[in-house]
Amino acid sequence: MNHLNLDYLENNQNIINLENLTNIFAEHIQEGIAIAFSGGVDSSLLLQIACNVGQKANRPVLAVTFETKLHPHGDLEEAREIAINLGALHKTIVVDEFTDSEIMNNPVDRCYRCKKLLFKSLIDYATNKGYTYLIDGSNYDDLSSYRPGMRALAELGIHSPLLELQITKKQIRSLAAKLGVASSDKPSAPCLATRLPYGTRFDYDLLNRIDQGEQFIKSLGFYNVRLRLHQDIIRIEVDQESFSHFLDYKDCIINRLKELGFVYITLDMEGFRSGSMDIKISR
Repeated sequence: MNHLNLDYLENNQNIINLENLTNIFAEHIQEGIAIAFSGGVDSSLLLQIACNVGQKANRPVLAVTFETKLHPHGDLEEAREIAINLGALHKTIVVDEFTDSEIMNNPVDRCYRCKKLLFKSLIDYATNKGYTYLIDGSNYDDLSSYRPGMRALAELGIHSPLLELQITKKQIRSLAAKLGVASSDKPSAPCLATRLPYGTRFDYDLLNRIDQGEQFIKSLGFYNVRLRLHQDIIRIEVDQESFSHFLDYKDCIINRLKELGFVYITLDMEGFRSGSMDIKISR
């Protein structure tokens, strides 16, 4: 099949996905649409399409960003700016997961407990403001990963249009790029708890140092970066095609991570892979 035909199929799928998402939002816009908004490509795509529908219906969309102990902090201001530029109402809700003693111990169902805590706060705020159709950015690929938090979303009645329409991450990035979504090529930024083995008690200072280390490596031009801690060993995941680039910066990366207090520093030869801490979890 030639490139022209491939482009046609890709564009056709983009049109179908855009029409389906637009129809969902048009159906529910008068109920008040509130989106859990991280500023990543999934929620940004949803927000842009929802805001387009909302502007025509004269019904603003609410974008809610969580500020928590377990999420990277660098994207909060960017999320607010994206939401406001799209014409959404924006609210930052501060949630401290560390007030939950069970979450602090990082159990295997941590994501379920965290999602329950976060989205209960979204429900309380949004419904009080008159928004009753509440959505998140889970997509179809998430079904193939260990995602106990999705059970919490189902229990709370949160809708996931990308998942419901079976839209994959690749399709999301393609449509987002076509629509000019600012974060279309932005890497995923999951909860910092995914950097520690299950059963490891959380320490805010440790998570902050891991976050600083990741941000430093990203500043050197790396796309996907994870620092996974195994007792005294910090395991660095970057894309395999970046290995030679990584070796060029090896010394400054080692120096910075030692400044942050990490003792043994290793590069994972399998490269970046989402959910590598979940390998031993039965799905």
